[in-house]
Amino acid sequence: MGSQLLLSEHKVRFASRLASLCPGDLNKVVLCASGADACAGAIKLAKGATSRNDVITMNKAYHGHEGYSLSANGKDYYKELFLPLMPGFHVVDFNDLEAVRRLASKDIAAVILEPVQGEGGIHVATKEYLTGLRKLCDEHGIMLIFDEVQTGFGRTGTLWAMEHYGIVPDIMFTAKSISGGLYPNGAVVYREIEPLVGYVEKNPLFHTSHSGGSDLGCIVSDAVLDYIVGNRLWENAAQVGRRFKEGLEQIARENEDCVKEVRGLGLMIGIEYKYEFIGALMADCLARQGVWAVYSGNAPQVMRFQIPITANADEVDELLRRIRAAVKVMRWYLLALLPLAKIPPIRMILDNIHVQIIAFNIVRDIEELVLRFLPRKEG
Repeated sequence: MGSQLLLSEHKVRFASRLASLCPGDLNKVVLCASGADACAGAIKLAKGATSRNDVITMNKAYHGHEGYSLSANGKDYYKELFLPLMPGFHVVDFNDLEAVRRLASKDIAAVILEPVQGEGGIHVATKEYLTGLRKLCDEHGIMLIFDEVQTGFGRTGTLWAMEHYGIVPDIMFTAKSISGGLYPNGAVVYREIEPLVGYVEKNPLFHTSHSGGSDLGCIVSDAVLDYIVGNRLWENAAQVGRRFKEGLEQIARENEDCVKEVRGLGLMIGIEYKYEFIGALMADCLARQGVWAVYSGNAPQVMRFQIPITANADEVDELLRRIRAAVKVMRWYLLALLPLAKIPPIRMILDNIHVQIIAFNIVRDIEELVLRFLPRKEG
């Protein structure tokens, strides 16, 4: 059990260790079960502490699939089956400070965002944007919330993505990498400031989780932190990430007709193609090279490369070799598809995921038939 009512040595040790690694005065911890659970806890804390209801979230944001986290998502695709959702969520464009400024008021409890949007297509916040958000939130008494589920624990080349900017949010939440992806765990970490501390002291059970913060989860998470910190894995992510990004940028320059941009921090890198269907096509071509890759759910034209932060230079070079091989295969398809994609109605058909699935299945069926009737070599 992970209930906060049942304290243990393992819970206390992990929470203390986590707090000691967070920037600034982010040192109060609430243990949770998952990223969605932690997102809900962060939003509930902001709402309760400020006695306000509304929340500003970002277009293409991804925070989870339940309750407050589902309402905070920035794409209708995830939400439309479950309407109506929680009221009071306002969606604005990422990196658009003026859009936030227009909404900022005494009705807003929190601004929530990922320092680098993951599912949204690896969009990196600018220093000016986060600095402006911090100032704007301070002026209006709004809680600034960072979602570091994907960006935390070394992924971007620092232990926390916020360290790239020198910005400390009022509330941060994390999960997944908190236990190396091995065991469910999550956490909300908040600053030792009013009104946050006072609210939690009066309402210590404002967010309870009967599976988050279990002893086993905390033991695993503690071991993960030992390994990450002991090996300073964020430094490896920064170094290997530069090598990987430079290789992808070279591939992009060689394929300017279909690649729009390469962007990211550390080993959180995305390639944006010029058309949505190329993301699915490239994923299929990579699979044939033994590389499992996914395009972004919120931006199908963007392929996310978030390889293990333990990867070394040789592994990155091998991955780049396989990506180049996949691109060569993809180019044959693009000879026919790129001219067709310039016709809007046909491009809509090409971008349709159901059409893509049918097309890939037909191609594989044809390949199997061809292979079945080809003469086999002995040995």
